Amino acid sequence: MSQRPDSLEEVWLDKSGIPCAGAPMGILLSAQAARKHDAPAFTFGGQTLTYAEMDAAANRLARAFMLRGVKQGDCVVMSMPNRPEYVQAAYAAWKLGATPCPISHRLTTNEFADVIGLAQPALIVGTSATPTGSWPLLDIDCPLDSAIDDCPLPPVVSSPGKILASGGSTGRPKLIVDPRNSGWGPDKTNTYRPPFSTILSAGPLYHSAPFAFAIVALAEGSHVVCMERFEAEEWLRLAELHRTTVAAMVPTMMSRIARLDPSITAIADLSSFKFIMHSSAPCPQDVKRWWLEKVGADVIWEVYGSTERLGSTLINGTEWLEHPGSVGRALPGDTIVIVDPEGMPLATGEIGEILFRRAVGVGTSYRYIGSETRIRGDLDGLGDMGWLDADDYLYIADRRTDMILVGGINVWPAEVEAALERVQGVLCAAVIGLPDADIGNRIHAVVELSDCVPMPAPTDALSFLAPGLELLAPFKRPRSAEFTYERVRDDAGKVRRAALRAERTDQA
Repeated sequence: MSQRPDSLEEVWLDKSGIPCAGAPMGILLSAQAARKHDAPAFTFGGQTLTYAEMDAAANRLARAFMLRGVKQGDCVVMSMPNRPEYVQAAYAAWKLGATPCPISHRLTTNEFADVIGLAQPALIVGTSATPTGSWPLLDIDCPLDSAIDDCPLPPVVSSPGKILASGGSTGRPKLIVDPRNSGWGPDKTNTYRPPFSTILSAGPLYHSAPFAFAIVALAEGSHVVCMERFEAEEWLRLAELHRTTVAAMVPTMMSRIARLDPSITAIADLSSFKFIMHSSAPCPQDVKRWWLEKVGADVIWEVYGSTERLGSTLINGTEWLEHPGSVGRALPGDTIVIVDPEGMPLATGEIGEILFRRAVGVGTSYRYIGSETRIRGDLDGLGDMGWLDADDYLYIADRRTDMILVGGINVWPAEVEAALERVQGVLCAAVIGLPDADIGNRIHAVVELSDCVPMPAPTDALSFLAPGLELLAPFKRPRSAEFTYERVRDDAGKVRRAALRAERTDQA
């Protein structure tokens, strides 16, 4: 039986407004709307929607889904740029007991078709530009029937709670299914995203961290300030304007801000932040130190993990200064094991594949559609390479599939990229191996320049990068480089090295 709107908060929230255990995600937006009503919920493009407005829109959208045949247990794909309707569509799915599945709108038509074939959705929510093929589409730009009711729907639980798409850095896309349902529980809370925060979210909502910080956070009564796309100066402006307290970032964003003209960053007031969490890629040490000095070591937290939650590490700024370059230690109850190609444990300091042994067991937090797991007995991993120091702090070398074999020696792209990104005027770098008849692979750098830096002549490429090359052993230095003003990494901080290799190999 559905609850009267004015009693929803009493049923599904405790006295402080925290969600009750087991409360369905869909009804929690309605409960927060009943409690907070005119309080700001979602700010986007200079406009702020209240909790009442967000919930009413999600309720109408849920009923529009129903009219198109969506029912409990179905999958609903969302694929569009960041916008309020993205969040509303996720809650609309939960309100029906369906499973939201965010997918990047930047995929090619063939890539999109591959993912949709795995998802088998009852409905795709997108725009006229979404390459849906024969799958049913709800065009979010078309107004809904004004007669559709906007009152809360009866509570229902979605199982699974969500499905996220990932292609990794290589290979075909896969779906990551969260087997836990949409009932509120420890899997949806985050110590570094407290309830009633003001959250600045700049990443794409199809990515796991922005999904948690910009969508799930609304169930806790937070105000989310969301950017359509990250821009460094705009991020600083929004942080000051809204006095944001929490942000989830990737190192690319951190680097772009740190490398702004000092006249801009020196006057930027970021004192409102209590937590800034970063993840998804290695953070250059000079960039990390800039942030530690700017906001304080107690504010910056780094997490190494994955959408699958097969294991993770955590480190704060104070610990990082004691263990520079580390991504932290395993969470309590979990163990990190570094193994060689034959699966044998390696000694402290030796680079090998990173595997986790979890207290809750392997394979309990995810399953794949379109891929096999890497579970080996009671160990699981993603194929990343790294090592442990004497205090069990983990350091990341790179993904096993991104390693470059040069004359029989392993070169890790992340190390080379970090050196190149210290060059004045370089915003980002992606390093790949291209075929070489003599040494197997030659190292090639794709370098993103700041707009104010003139494009170097091809003959001057390596001399321009010389300050970074000097930080590397000779065998790790790129033999060739190209420059661009286009983004090398996407808004989630990811670089698709396999695609970069393929494009340049095909052109050869």
